[in-house]
Amino acid sequence: MSRLLAAILTCVAAAVLATGTAFGIVAALEATPEQQNVPLVTFPDPPAQGPSTAPGSDAG
Repeated sequence: MSRLLAAILTCVAAAVLATGTAFGIVAALEATPEQQNVPLVTFPDPPAQGPSTAPGSDAG
């Protein structure tokens, strides 16, 4: 009977520890400040172009 009681107490302790760890992780993630969405690389806007007038573009 004592082994069964030890096994049950071990399972209960493991469940309590896992639940506490999960709540702690969630609390830590919610406590971190929101990161700014700043791109690391930016590309210049291409110049505005009209219809394509490149030579050979309408060859077919």
